[in-house]
Amino acid sequence: MFSRAVQLIIDFIHLAANAFPLPVFAFLGGALEEIIAPIPSPLVMALVGSIAEAGNYTLIYLAFLILIGSVGKTIGSLAVYFIADKGEDLIAGKFGKIFRTSHHEIEAIGKRLNKGRRDAIWIFLLRALPIMPSAPVSIVCGLLKINLRTYTLSTLFGVIIRGAFYSYLGYVGAGALESITTGVSNLEMIGYVILLIGIIVGLILIYRFRRKGSGINLLDKPE
Repeated sequence: MFSRAVQLIIDFIHLAANAFPLPVFAFLGGALEEIIAPIPSPLVMALVGSIAEAGNYTLIYLAFLILIGSVGKTIGSLAVYFIADKGEDLIAGKFGKIFRTSHHEIEAIGKRLNKGRRDAIWIFLLRALPIMPSAPVSIVCGLLKINLRTYTLSTLFGVIIRGAFYSYLGYVGAGALESITTGVSNLEMIGYVILLIGIIVGLILIYRFRRKGSGINLLDKPE
């Protein structure tokens, strides 16, 4: 049932690619694939590149489409960010007791992580790497309340790199669009595993620090 629903969404995106002007499709598709996580992340921009090649558009025009798509994807990521931000109370209430972590401590962790340039670099890298799934990054940043300006700019520049990679693959390999999308999606599963391991390790460390009384107070103000 789930796979059927995802396939229907993918089919709709293919129809939309032919129904809308290419810049409009790049923008709306970029936002949609960020909000609806099961959509394969290479799909929209690889399809944009494929259509651009079929229409004999220049690489300069392709760069314009990449920018438009990246703006749409960034706006979509902001929607996920704000949903995660507002849902943090519920998540902390449901799972906080398991790791003895309260709402205030999650906010304190976010304050410790808000280090400006350092945050900008790791968010940019996670966004730019093709194997890294996008939605979990938005969710974690929203939960930890990463500085909105840092998050937005780093996301935009990162997805420009990511979008350029996908769209150029579609542009030069238009005839192999399905295999490109499938191959990159399979690699993205590695990214899900990496992110999941990172989250689990982080929660375990928080739990161990509290249990052993290590003297680290998460509620202390960061220096």
